[in-house]
Amino acid sequence: MLSILTSGVARAESTDPAFSVLVFSKTAAYRHDSIPAGIAAIQALGEQNNFRVDASEDAAIFNDERLARYRVVVFLSTSGDIFNPGEQAAFERFVQRGGGFVGIHAASDTEYDWPWYGGLVGTYFRRHPVIQSAILKVVDPSHRSTRHLPINWPRTDEWYDFRHDLDRDITVLIRIDETTYRGGRMGADHPIAWYHTYDGGRAWYTALGHTAESYREPLFLEHLLGGIPWAAAR
Repeated sequence: MLSILTSGVARAESTDPAFSVLVFSKTAAYRHDSIPAGIAAIQALGEQNNFRVDASEDAAIFNDERLARYRVVVFLSTSGDIFNPGEQAAFERFVQRGGGFVGIHAASDTEYDWPWYGGLVGTYFRRHPVIQSAILKVVDPSHRSTRHLPINWPRTDEWYDFRHDLDRDITVLIRIDETTYRGGRMGADHPIAWYHTYDGGRAWYTALGHTAESYREPLFLEHLLGGIPWAAAR
């Protein structure tokens, strides 16, 4: 089990971090090889942008006292049933007190039997075709996580289909053009990234990030860098 790790954020002694982030990557089903690259990338973003990053796979951290240290919890390609009821309740209280959630890739392949979490993440993973290139369509270029992106963004990744459409109160940031790859089954309104307010907090999700190479892409890293501070309400 991966114990909690501090990021070792490099900063002047007189400068405190603007906020703290917990990157949580516990898996009980499929485990992505890209998780270590994702942790390192988010830690580097924190070092460069004055927020603290801790990383853990210990679900016991999900209690009121420990979660109170953080402004945002990032679910980095988590999978399966990873919490007991007490840990679930603690995370609900964290969000209800204004905490932020960032879901990356397989965060939507997590906790299928927890309806509150399903509402937080927005929808659940259903299937994906083989990894291949496709064209992403930025539909909301005003958000801080998309304003740096080209309107038509070519990328290679693992493209998720989801179990159901998003609720109307969720704002879609990016869709995928299913005519540019093989195997998509959601049609013209196929979402890939979105955000909303939920039960007192903020939730931002991107289905991108399957590959380790993703975490070396400047545009993808800027995408994450926009989502994390937004979830922190900063």
